[in-house]
Amino acid sequence: MPSLSAFDAAAIVIVLVALLGYLNHRFFRLAPSIALTVMGALASIVVVAADRISPGRDLSGHVREFLGTVDFQTALMDGMLSFLLFAGALHVSLEQVRAGRGPILALSTVGVVLSTVLIAAGFKAVSLLVGLDAPLAWCLVFGALISPTDPVAVLGILKAAKVPKLLEATVGGESLFNDGVGVVVFSILLAAATSHAPLTLGHAALLFAHEAGGGVLLGLVVGYVAFRAMRSIDNYNVEVMISLAVVMGGYALARPLHVSGPVAMAVAGLLIGNHGVALAMSDTTKDYLLKFWSLIDDILNAALFLLIGLEGVALSWSPGLLLAGVLAVPMILLARLLSTAPILALWRRRLPLRLSVPILTWGALRGGISIALALSLPGGPMKDLIVATTYVVVLFSVVVQGSTMAGLVRRLPGSSRP
Repeated sequence: MPSLSAFDAAAIVIVLVALLGYLNHRFFRLAPSIALTVMGALASIVVVAADRISPGRDLSGHVREFLGTVDFQTALMDGMLSFLLFAGALHVSLEQVRAGRGPILALSTVGVVLSTVLIAAGFKAVSLLVGLDAPLAWCLVFGALISPTDPVAVLGILKAAKVPKLLEATVGGESLFNDGVGVVVFSILLAAATSHAPLTLGHAALLFAHEAGGGVLLGLVVGYVAFRAMRSIDNYNVEVMISLAVVMGGYALARPLHVSGPVAMAVAGLLIGNHGVALAMSDTTKDYLLKFWSLIDDILNAALFLLIGLEGVALSWSPGLLLAGVLAVPMILLARLLSTAPILALWRRRLPLRLSVPILTWGALRGGISIALALSLPGGPMKDLIVATTYVVVLFSVVVQGSTMAGLVRRLPGSSRP
């Protein structure tokens, strides 16, 4: 197979996304994330089966070579994440975030840290059971990358089921901020795992405060500058370009400042998606900008779900890796329950536990962010274990939890908005 350029690799991914998206819309009508994940996984199975039938073709080798041409560290950590978080933040209501600021703040900070620790402990036990014995530092890395949640499909279900508005705001707001916080925690823990240097709790807290606090400040600055620029003109082409400049320029600026680009983009997107849309844009500009970023979000998420499906070919599957993934699914659901239920209990008068706990546990779908972080890890046996486990967890999350969530919500008491 001839060597592929970055453009060739991107072209192949986009063509596959478009083709599978068309087939899904034309024949299957599944949720896009479910369809692309399933189709990618089925493509992996077909490739492996074809190699078993006709080993001389080496289709698996070609897929591995293609995936090897994708620089995930650069493409995902330095590119896709900024676009995904900005696009997601545009659609979160600042008014609802303010209303649910207590549970949102607690879930996206204390909840993420608690989830990371609980999952790390569970993952350590899982790795011992399957005979792989992952170091605790790498268990914490896995806990951090799998803790962020993706609520896109769930929010649509909650709106249709008419659950209380505060619960909707909590699900959306927590997901937005736990993505940014999760990436910060992941970056700190990955640096500790790869440097083999001891990381004290005080040092970790200081790094977290600097990266997260600096990210919030940078996001406010670039978001405000963009808001003022958009307010001074009325040209949808230029205003869409300004939003692109915020994401690409702001994320690039975060690196030399050693602050969190993902947090900055979440804050900037929240500012532009609320104050910018309401006060700085005409109806035409608002329509163009929101549709543009919705398309970007769909394309990038589709590419990530497809890549995680194809990654099944690249992994050197063994019974131990497969068993680790299967055992991790209930362990992660239990860790999610234990890390959210005590926090939700503090707001039980406004967020009824019989409704909010099941939704925030079973509705905690893992998606693009977890995939991006797993694929960005440096090569080695720990990457194989973590990517394989993430692969199984995301497949289960998207296909099983995503497809059964609507039925669960309908059966829960209190799923009708007052």
